[in-house]
Amino acid sequence: MKSYIAALVLGIGGIAILLSLGFWQVQRLEWKQGVLAEIDARIADAPQPLPAAPDAANHRYLAVEAAGDVSKEYRRILMSLKGRGPGYRIISALETTEGRRILVDRGFQPVYSAAIPPELKDVTIRGNLHWPDEVDNWTPEPDRAEGIWFARDIPALAKELKTEEVLLVARDISGGLDVTDPLPVDSSTIPNDHLQYAVTWFGLALVWLGMTLFLLWRIRQRTA
Repeated sequence: MKSYIAALVLGIGGIAILLSLGFWQVQRLEWKQGVLAEIDARIADAPQPLPAAPDAANHRYLAVEAAGDVSKEYRRILMSLKGRGPGYRIISALETTEGRRILVDRGFQPVYSAAIPPELKDVTIRGNLHWPDEVDNWTPEPDRAEGIWFARDIPALAKELKTEEVLLVARDISGGLDVTDPLPVDSSTIPNDHLQYAVTWFGLALVWLGMTLFLLWRIRQRTA
């Protein structure tokens, strides 16, 4: 009888813990969906002038509009675009009409394209401020001889192109003909795995229930 009670307590306790973890992930899912909705709304907002002192904490994804000249100097960020294959993000400096210099992500250029990204004069760029987190311990050093980078390392790119540590990811560039296709910021790259985690915990709770029932059946068979 003691072993039966012990197995029952262990089973109920384990199921309760696993279910609580599953419901916690459901709550996290609702929270994350709210965060993503706020981000999407901010991305789609009407663009405003470039803030005087942009920072990642307060201005990430902020929709802005900036006018000026895009330099002919650029760096290529190696990437792969679904449905189009390998290519580069083209990063240049934008010198605004107010005399500031910021980084601008002009968009995607396939690796097979031989077109040279041109200098753009008197253009207006609408897009979103972004501080992508793409650098880790495994990111290779840039191939400076070829001008190829492997991540959007904002501090390093800003130093390289002599700009503020601010990146404007273009949604559209008006007033000039570029060779790139803009890759606007969106929330699709922000991880949201809480549903998978919830399903996993609920699945484990179901397995635990099955194991508990099987154990109780075995104990009853031995004591019958």
